[in-house]
Amino acid sequence: MIKKGMARHNRGEDGPEIPHLGLLKMLQVLSFLLVFVAGIILGLLASTHVNSLFNSQRDLFFTSNIAVTTTSVLSDGRSSGSNCSTTNSEPCNCKSCDDESKVDCLSMKTFLHPHNLTHGMSDRELFWRASLVPKKEEYPFVRVPKVAFMFLTRGPLPLLPLWERFFKGHGKYFSIYVHTDPGYVLNVSSGSPFYGRQIPSKHVEWGSVLLLDAERRLLANALLEFSNERFILLSESCIPVYNFKTVYNYLVHSGHGFVEAYDDPSRYGRGRYNRRMLPYIWVRQWRKGSQWFEMQRALAAYVVSDTKYHKLFKKYCTPACYPDEHFLPTFINMFHGSMNSNRTVTWVDWSLGGPHPATYSAVNITEGLIQSIRMNQTLCSYNSGVTPICHLFARKFDASALQPLLNLTSRIARRGVLSDKTHDLSNACFYSAEFWGAYNCSSKTAKSIFDGKARVIIQRAWIEGAAGSTISLSSC
Repeated sequence: MIKKGMARHNRGEDGPEIPHLGLLKMLQVLSFLLVFVAGIILGLLASTHVNSLFNSQRDLFFTSNIAVTTTSVLSDGRSSGSNCSTTNSEPCNCKSCDDESKVDCLSMKTFLHPHNLTHGMSDRELFWRASLVPKKEEYPFVRVPKVAFMFLTRGPLPLLPLWERFFKGHGKYFSIYVHTDPGYVLNVSSGSPFYGRQIPSKHVEWGSVLLLDAERRLLANALLEFSNERFILLSESCIPVYNFKTVYNYLVHSGHGFVEAYDDPSRYGRGRYNRRMLPYIWVRQWRKGSQWFEMQRALAAYVVSDTKYHKLFKKYCTPACYPDEHFLPTFINMFHGSMNSNRTVTWVDWSLGGPHPATYSAVNITEGLIQSIRMNQTLCSYNSGVTPICHLFARKFDASALQPLLNLTSRIARRGVLSDKTHDLSNACFYSAEFWGAYNCSSKTAKSIFDGKARVIIQRAWIEGAAGSTISLSSC
């Protein structure tokens, strides 16, 4: 029995092939073919996804998210046609706002000069986009430098008529950007330079990093306009103390930014420093300064490009540390000090003490107040020399001050306007340490003898000089 079983077993091993073996091989071939076809399909899907992602990034780079109108442009640079409000639920992309015609979103005009501020970019996308800096020094278009006036406000601009008068007739030389609370709509006429100039905004809290975020958001939106060369941060309570030409020439001809930065050893300065910022920020590098800054384009690009130090301030500079008073002064002092003058061009009255400056109302508005702001008998650094003009703007002024200020503008502006000759910074009224002697301002000669040092104050040159009065000089 054992031998027969073994025989049967041996016959099974050495006998004929299993009848279903060919079917199994066919199934194996079909399985390989199925896997191969599935691989091809997955590859095609992945390729389509990558192309879609690339195209979306390309569209982001070439500003298709920036709404543009196709209407005619007025002589002052403003669009004469429809305007997409930031309150629209969907931003205007490559179509005009009336959706009647296409706009070439890849054209140089659209890329360089976005006429509408509505876009769908996040802050991260916006800061990345704004940090792009051309390597070529020359521009492929005739570039007229503009000053970007950036208004940070919770809502209305009570001094709006004063600013509209300030900007009138100078549309080719400025841009306006307004950051308000989300949902607020600035109610202005279509003829106002503020029309359609609200940027996509977010909630802001005083004393928090959100205030710093709003400042950088304004800078980033303004950087999208390639003609913007200077950037000034203002509030709803700010006023100009000189006419537009004076302000424009002062800023555009400056080789430095105006970001106040100083070392304050008290508890209100170094006392706000957090040691957990080590080793990236040392206490000796810690600086304090006014929130109200002005800077050139190159410096603005550095500010919006930063991520590392913004994160440090967001994490460790919390009340009673105020990021808006320390971030820019510290960051610029550490890395870009040679580009900065370490002073502000916005005058503020802190004489009353406390956490907030003095506010001026209608009863305080006099010609003497404006003149005292203009000329406070001090000299300020300007390029390689000095100037008696230290402040171009002032705050805080409430809504009641509007009418008295409007009444003063025509009278003071005429006497404080710098002539075309004084716009040249080589003129006597902007003098350098290398060039001293007798100067002629408004056909009046002021002579003095110097010992080779900057030891002169032109007390009233910019006020009385324009009116034809004799310029008085006094030694420091």
